[in-house]
Amino acid sequence: MALCLNLSPASIICKCMAKASSHSTSNNGPHAFDAAFVRRAAILAEKSAGFTSPHPNFGCVITTPTGAVASEAYLYAQGTTPAEAQAVAAAGELCRGATAYLNMEPGDCHGDHAAVSALVQGGVKRVVIGMRNPLQHLRGNAVRALRSQGLQVDLLGEDLTSKVMEDAQKACILVNAPLICRAASRVPFSVLKYAMTLDGKIAASSGHASWISSKQSRNLVFELRGRSDAVIVGGNTVRKDNPRLTARHGGAHMPIRIVMSQTLNLPEEANLWDMSEVSTIVVTQRGARRSLQKLLASKGVEVVEFDILNPRDVMEYFHDRGYLSIFWECGGTLAAAAISSGVIHKVYAFVAPKIIGGKNAPTPVGELGMVEMSQALNLIDVCYKQVGPDMLISGFLQPLPDILPTIPSLDETYAVDPTVSPYESSIIFFYKTWDPYGALSNFSPHPIQMPDENGDNVTWLSVEHYYQAHKFIGMDDTLARDSIEKIKSAKSPEEAAKIGRSMQRKRPDLVRPDWDNIKIDVMYRALKCKFSTYPHLNTMLLSTTGSVLVEASPHDLFWGGGRDGEGLNYLGRLLMKLRSEFLGESSSSCESPSIAV
Repeated sequence: MALCLNLSPASIICKCMAKASSHSTSNNGPHAFDAAFVRRAAILAEKSAGFTSPHPNFGCVITTPTGAVASEAYLYAQGTTPAEAQAVAAAGELCRGATAYLNMEPGDCHGDHAAVSALVQGGVKRVVIGMRNPLQHLRGNAVRALRSQGLQVDLLGEDLTSKVMEDAQKACILVNAPLICRAASRVPFSVLKYAMTLDGKIAASSGHASWISSKQSRNLVFELRGRSDAVIVGGNTVRKDNPRLTARHGGAHMPIRIVMSQTLNLPEEANLWDMSEVSTIVVTQRGARRSLQKLLASKGVEVVEFDILNPRDVMEYFHDRGYLSIFWECGGTLAAAAISSGVIHKVYAFVAPKIIGGKNAPTPVGELGMVEMSQALNLIDVCYKQVGPDMLISGFLQPLPDILPTIPSLDETYAVDPTVSPYESSIIFFYKTWDPYGALSNFSPHPIQMPDENGDNVTWLSVEHYYQAHKFIGMDDTLARDSIEKIKSAKSPEEAAKIGRSMQRKRPDLVRPDWDNIKIDVMYRALKCKFSTYPHLNTMLLSTTGSVLVEASPHDLFWGGGRDGEGLNYLGRLLMKLRSEFLGESSSSCESPSIAV
């Protein structure tokens, strides 16, 4: 256990071992130098937290042969320039003979090896990596590629072993804990947060709970929310507190709000049904209150039904939806169910120096079925931090999964038995840019040259930038034109999509009237440009010949395949149409694709 004094959210995640690290630094000679820069890369890696939705966190520090820092960089969002490429560009000639420190092995799902190529071409001589990439389809690829180019690659825990290296690697593991959980299990990384009085109550006997914790603690909660894909509450919280669950932390990312209610006993009017800032998803038992489901749908709230509603199935669903991190702010009943289901990984408990009493006052965690203190769940890696007058106690309920492979990887299996191929399946699914075949996504980081609203060829940072902007092209309105410019300058595909979707939801009158008729053609033209511009992407697409391509979004029933295959999968269809054209199988010019529904 360690006392965490730094008040930034990063300190909660990365600095619990700071005392041990500083002690070992003086006793580990040259290892301390490497460890310090790897830890710096880990700190950099999470700088985009709260500003973009959770994604694999990459940081890079480049030092000259004399040990001076030449440059630093981090991955801002999925679909943006790799940290390694940014750092090399910033360092320029100082890269020659330099050492690059990475918190995690680079991941390349796009076939362009941008991170590895940047390090090699920049003249970097040595690369120190905090941990291997936990995703099985990426693990070891960049390490082998760098070594094959003659670079010295040192991995913490393998090539470099000492106490100080162990501490540095732990920092790297913690900053990518959600990714590790995704790689090892079928649930997102889940954090349970609650605020309670010194006598363990989360509200008075009357149910009144505003406010238990201080303003400083509540501001920190806003920041922690912003680091998640979604915030989840139960029906009791909606009925009693009527929360908004917005981040309000100054960052650009607003997590999705999830309400979990078995009976759908929810009010018809609630702050969570206001979709102007961020979307809400309600998960419930199949068939529950059809009338309320229709009402919520009319407000834009998405309702997802489960045959049997339980936290494990709900988390598996959001894992399939691509979520990396979930922030639970529920009451004791749902918290107990989530803990019992084994889906909670970490706990943040804000303890206020107050006593409220009350025999029937609610507590943070309901019935777990434990009758002896020996059955109590012990937290791991506990940290204590004062936040204003409150004390924040945090720790893991379960250890993070081992990042080392427990079964042979696909490459290792193929090396042993060449008859086993990872591409035998007749269906290839793609979704997030870091997944296998991530380059097929319209969010992949591949700029295209396409006409703008004036007919002039301009560079769009991704297919998604081009697609979102074209919702408003041709509309004689200042706000529509401003939206186009904001989308053009958006730093990531995620932000371009957010701007376009938000404006479409708030001001549907600004969307061009023929959008529903032309949006398939707009997407097709952009995809065709992308796969024509980049030969390696064309090769990747052609390598899927004979397989059905399915965009695996479980919630987008137009572009994706849907949760149970009920989606139209137009993105997959367009890619298969393109593939057919590139193979010379199409007899049409494909200028405007005809796709059977």
